[in-house]
Amino acid sequence: MGHSKTNDDGDSDPLDKHPSTLGARLSNLLFGASSILGFRLAKSNPLSLKAYVPKAKRASSLAAWPVLHLADSDWIKHQFESHAPKLLIYCHAVCDVSKCEANPDWAYDMNVQQLHRVIDALPDATRLVYISSDHVFGGDGDYTESAAPCPISIYGRTRVAAEQAVLKRKNSLVIRPGLAIGSSTDGRSGHMDWLAYRSQRGLPITIIEDEYRSVVWAGDLAARVMQLSESAVCGLRHIPAAQVISRLRLARYLFQSMGEPAHFKVEHRDEQPAPHLGRVGLETGYTDAYSKPLRSVVSGPLPLKKGD
Repeated sequence: MGHSKTNDDGDSDPLDKHPSTLGARLSNLLFGASSILGFRLAKSNPLSLKAYVPKAKRASSLAAWPVLHLADSDWIKHQFESHAPKLLIYCHAVCDVSKCEANPDWAYDMNVQQLHRVIDALPDATRLVYISSDHVFGGDGDYTESAAPCPISIYGRTRVAAEQAVLKRKNSLVIRPGLAIGSSTDGRSGHMDWLAYRSQRGLPITIIEDEYRSVVWAGDLAARVMQLSESAVCGLRHIPAAQVISRLRLARYLFQSMGEPAHFKVEHRDEQPAPHLGRVGLETGYTDAYSKPLRSVVSGPLPLKKGD
């Protein structure tokens, strides 16, 4: 059976059409709409977010969105002068751990220096929401916002450095999610589409069995991110999941839900050339409306809808 497109909210998807027709009139900006979370945010909020994508990401699903030029300080300044944004959600980052390990200077430039240029040009009145990662941790543990970062990769270290820059700014928020599962822009990236793409073509698949994450649906995560973005919350917030699950359990669940044969090789973290997380569970020290754990991907019901 082929791979069905995911309705990763778990409900009907009335906004599953191309956004951006009103982009020129929007005062809220989204940098990084090609990530799994960024793509879902853009699709779910076409009337409130003007989406931008990296130059290297030119899938047909992104054709109508403008391209980011974050190496150009004048371009960044012009965007803010033109749109006078009330809110900037920053989802942009290079998340490929292996590439970051191979070229640390490039990783730092992409994930930290580009953000610094944005912060330098951003009007004081604009709220900044930076989407970080659970890769600021690495070893086994359940981590709240008060836990000290302990990254085990170059990628994780760039995330810590980026967070530090944001946390120095007023009217700003750092959000740390775990692993988001949802539709990708090209149909072959992101964990779910990657599994389906490789399975359908008989390509090798390796699953790391001793990596555990707080895994949530991208639609649920996008809704929580928008709630926090539109709130007055500043500082640092984690997005916990109802369960911390292994990559192995996740892969089996997704293969079953997609109707794909579960043919893959299982390996351990210490057999890999690049660092892999251990058991990293995100918890929160807060008890307000934004702190409730999101449902785990494996908790069901399956948010898959054939024919979409």
